[in-house]
Formats: sequence, C-alpha cells, structure tokens
Amino acid sequence: MDFTLLMFRVLASAALVCGILVILCRNAVHSALFLVGVFISVAGIYVVVGAEFLAVVQVLVYAGGILVLFLFVIMLVGKDAMVGKRRMRLLATVGTILIILFGLLMAQQLNVAGEGGTTGPDADSTRLGNIERVGLALFQDYILPFEVASVLLLVAMVGAIVLAREAY
Repeated sequence: MDFTLLMFRVLASAALVCGILVILCRNAVHSALFLVGVFISVAGIYVVVGAEFLAVVQVLVYAGGILVLFLFVIMLVGKDAMVGKRRMRLLATVGTILIILFGLLMAQQLNVAGEGGTTGPDADSTRLGNIERVGLALFQDYILPFEVASVLLLVAMVGAIVLAREAY
C-alpha cells in the first residue's frame, strides 16, 4: 500500500471519528475540542494531496480563529440557551440533506471527469505554485463569490457587535 494512501485513510478516519464525537458529545466544550481534531485531520489531508497553502489556512483560520470564536460563544451563552431536542432534530435533518446533495454533486463531478472533462490545471497554470493558483482562481474566476462572502462576514460581524452591546 502506498504511503500517501495510508496517510489519507488514517487522517480521513480520524476526521470521521472526531466528527462523530462532535455530534455525540454532551459537553459543548468537549465537542469544540473534538472539532479541533477534525480541523487538524483535514489540514493533514490537504498536506497529503499537496495543497500546503490550504493546510496552513485551515489551521490558522479554522483551528485558530473560528474555534476560539466558538469557545467564546459557548462560554458567553451558557447552558440556558443551548439547542433543544426539537431544533437538534431539525439541524440533523438539514445536515443529512446537505450531505446527500454534496454526495450527488461529487458523483456528478466524477461522471463528468470520466467523460473527458477537465479536472486538472490548464497548460498555463502548471508553471505556477499552489499559492499563485489559489490567488488567480480567487481573484479572477471567483471574484464575485469572494466579495459576496466578505460582505456577508462583515454584516455578521457588525450584527454580533450590535447584539453583544444590547446584552450589556
């Protein structure tokens, strides 16, 4: 068995186990800590497939920033405002539907790639490194979704500040 395949399987299994433990854990702080395991495992998968830039971004942004934000929210909100069983079932149903849709999308992509579709980089971008490819794709091909996401994050940040100020 190839070493990269073995590492992929180990990291994917670790991500899957930690993801299941995030859902099953009753303590929210423990769930957040298992979420760190998921983030680190996904970063390892990025390293295995040769996307070092994404691995670094995964660790810095998600394991560093987003998880700290989750922990602050958990600590500030307390046990009284935790999600009830009814909402948890709704979230689980929506999550299951999203996973099924994502699987169908991946199956469609695999079928397109099998029919002669292009999945690799074009001839001009083979000379570029990972960071250059990500930058070109982000600021040329995906500039509108990038800007929409940045505006949504800004609105969410301002909304969180307004809600936090009203609470005190």
